[in-house]
Amino acid sequence: MNYYVGLDWASQAHAVCVLDARGALVVQFEVRHTAEGLKKLLARLARIAPAQQLSVAIERPSGLVVDTLIEAGHPVVPIHPNQLKACRSRYRAAGGKSDPGDAYILADVLRTDGHRFTPLRPLSDEIRALRALVRCRDELVAERVALANQLRALLESFWPGAAAVFADVDSPIALAFLEQYPTPARARSLGPKRLAAFLAKNAYSGRRTPGELLERLRAAPTGLAGPLEQQAKGDAVLDLVSVLSRLVQRLRRLTSAVEDAVAELPTGRLVMSFPRAGKVNAAQIVAELGDDPKRFSTEQQLAAEAGVAPVTHASGKSRGVTCRRACNKRLRCALTTWANNSRRACPWAHGVYSRARDRGCDHPHATRILARAWTRVLWRCLHDARPYDPARHGAAKTIQRLQAA
Repeated sequence: MNYYVGLDWASQAHAVCVLDARGALVVQFEVRHTAEGLKKLLARLARIAPAQQLSVAIERPSGLVVDTLIEAGHPVVPIHPNQLKACRSRYRAAGGKSDPGDAYILADVLRTDGHRFTPLRPLSDEIRALRALVRCRDELVAERVALANQLRALLESFWPGAAAVFADVDSPIALAFLEQYPTPARARSLGPKRLAAFLAKNAYSGRRTPGELLERLRAAPTGLAGPLEQQAKGDAVLDLVSVLSRLVQRLRRLTSAVEDAVAELPTGRLVMSFPRAGKVNAAQIVAELGDDPKRFSTEQQLAAEAGVAPVTHASGKSRGVTCRRACNKRLRCALTTWANNSRRACPWAHGVYSRARDRGCDHPHATRILARAWTRVLWRCLHDARPYDPARHGAAKTIQRLQAA
């Protein structure tokens, strides 16, 4: 006999409800989010039935609780919070909410509509490792951008020229320059010879001469901060430079680790075979897709998960098409980034994007349309476990024939 478990996740304690196949309440309890609490959860469920007969509905697709249940052999079915919210009116007219009530709704929805949901498939350890590396890198990149913006704003307030010397204020050469010259007073005696020596010492690889860089420095507006304010803001510049330098260094190592990890995976090599997928972008895609070719039964399901398939609202004479909001936003960002890059190397991709722009779509919309087109090809390659081959891509072959003619 099958049983259905609803688990309302929380940071401190989890509400659990178990129903039988007829919908009768078997047991309801709460467990703490501790090692002892998770052991108690598995033990109480084991007293009811074997793990394979106890499907668990939960609002989270990942986390320690999900990993614990999957490791114990329970089929785990993620149900989006929006779906749970929409189901509450089926059970109470007043629209009230409680943790035990949500656990009951999750269990009963799984019992009555379980065929509509797909159980989670456990990820391999290699994919888990890659996902950890990729997500950590993405978060550190966001931190780097925020700190670089903060540093640029600080320089603009008292020394705009220092922010204009090099293209990126968080580049290694720019950080080295600010570490040596944090204030206008420190750079007062800076001339072409001294700057040339500095550039040589720090292995500057740009195409600007010392004279051009000095011109940039001196052409910027002059700050009006007094000596004490300059000194205080110079100290703040040094603090930000210290943090950014360490962060940029760690990001370089983390990027190298991501590139090595994705190159070791068969799915990673498959995604890297696409035009302009690169290594880091391919790693971002693989980290969210996983390495199970059966995870997405259709290419429409993959497009919906990635948020590149639009949502249509039609009723009577009214009809509207909107961007899909409920999706894996990390996967959408990775796929649209790749799609945008691919149009610069693939004539077919460029054509899809250009036609969308000609129809009046803005850049983000046209990029999503191109990403939607690519998901069809990507799904087929994943399903067949074959790298991308332009010779097998019918639409791309047609474009190539037309260009050759």
